[in-house]
This record gives sequence, structure tokens and C-alpha cells, in this order.
Amino acid sequence: MPELPEVETVRRGLAPVMEGARIVAATLNRPDLRWALPENMAARLTGTQVLALRRRSKYILADLSSNETLIIHLGMSGRMLISGQMLGQFHHDHPAPAKHDHVILDMDNGTRVTFNDARRFGAMDLAPTATAQSHWLLRDIGPEPLGNIFNETLLAARLKDRKTPIKTALLDQRIVAGLGNIYVCEVLHRARISPHRLAGQITASETSALVTLIRQVLTEAIEAGGSSLRDYRQTDGELGYFQHTFRAYDREDQPCLTPGCPGTVQRTQQSGRSSFWCATCQS
Repeated sequence: MPELPEVETVRRGLAPVMEGARIVAATLNRPDLRWALPENMAARLTGTQVLALRRRSKYILADLSSNETLIIHLGMSGRMLISGQMLGQFHHDHPAPAKHDHVILDMDNGTRVTFNDARRFGAMDLAPTATAQSHWLLRDIGPEPLGNIFNETLLAARLKDRKTPIKTALLDQRIVAGLGNIYVCEVLHRARISPHRLAGQITASETSALVTLIRQVLTEAIEAGGSSLRDYRQTDGELGYFQHTFRAYDREDQPCLTPGCPGTVQRTQQSGRSSFWCATCQS
């Protein structure tokens, strides 16, 4: 599932063609994705101007001139693809409709934004912009890790006395927003903290290091266009490249990349997910 860097990369790709543009036609090729699409969604979108594109955790939020916000979740395989835009001297025509093109937005600048989702685990909903943050998909999400609110004091308070493994705690969207399996594995490896350590046992200095490393890893991943493992693509169809710099994730039985460490990366299961870590340097 796309994590914060992938969703932020998609948002940045959509912003130049959607922000300030008007939706002249909205086409829905099915009534549902993971859940039913909102009532009269095509009519409610058509004619509205996209005032701003925001991201909250793993969700893209499109604020509309109708005072509603379109909430988009990519799910496991969802892609937001752009066609018809001018790139230098080249014009990208709209491709023929594909089997899994479920929602199509034609903009007044000639571009088309297509939501394609083979597995249909993605979701879309409309909510009043003024109360969008209290929508049931968003209301319980914790602080943004790249925002000013997220700091070592806040993280320490949220980890205090927790008896769950630190890996599980960092995946909890109520503690911190947007982190998924890939980036938690990468952060814990750089921090030299075992994914099995109890969250309540993380020291103050380790908590400070975690905050710094979470910001660092996410920023590096965004700059690389995210990580492409299976379905994820940027809005122009290109792959992300952060997977080429993984130090832990998906490196089972390969040498640990921590300088001076003779260990190898191993994979264990935690709460149904794979944890990649080095037992030699992560304690």
C-alpha cells in the first residue's frame, strides 16, 4: 500500500494540472470502489474548481469551490494518471479507456486525471470542507511526521508505558500519520532499534533519534519519488526510486549495510507483516 512518500509524490504530480482548474466532466464507470461512491458524485464534481490539493497521512484531499472536499485513498493498487498535458513540445494524448479506469476527471485545461485501481481497495468520498478533518477516515489520525507538531516530546508521550513492539506502535496511525511497513523498517534499522523492543522501553535519546530519522527517511523517499515495489507509479506513469536505497526492507539474507556490522538482514513476522532487521546491530 502506498505510504506517505508515495501519496505526497502523487499529490505533487497532480497539483500543477488540478489546482486552479475546473472539472468540466466527471465520469464514474462503476458505483463503488472499496466502498460505495458518494451519492450523485459525478454531478457534485462537475463544474467545480479545485482550490487546493492537500495530503493528510495517506489521503489526498481536493478542496473544491462547492465547499466540499474530495477525499482520495489509493488503496493497494490505485493510480492517479494524467494525460493530455503539454510537456515541452510534446503533447500526451488521452489513452484509450482501460479496464480498471474507475473515475475520470476531465479538466478545463485539457488534462484528464484517471483513477485506475485493479484491486479496488481504493476509496473516494465527499465531505464538507469545513468539517473534513472530522470525517471518519481522518478524525483519529495522529500528527503529520513532517509537520511542526511532531517532536520528541510528543512521540515520547505517545510511546510511554506502551507494551506493544515499537514496530507496531509506529505503524499505528493514531500515534503518527502516514508511516507504513517499508519506512518503519528503514527508520528502525538506521536507529539501530530492534522492531521487537517494547515501545515503552524506548529511551529519551532514542526517541529523539527516531523523530530525526523519520523526517530524514520520509524526505529522502519523497525526493526519490517514493518506492515502487508492485503497483505504485507516479502520475506520469514513472516508477519511484527509493527502493534502490533500502537498507533493510526486502533485503532478507543480505549483508547489513550499517558500517562495521558483520550481520545479515533477517525477516520475521509481526502482526501479520514482515519485519526486516539486523539482530546484530539492532537491539
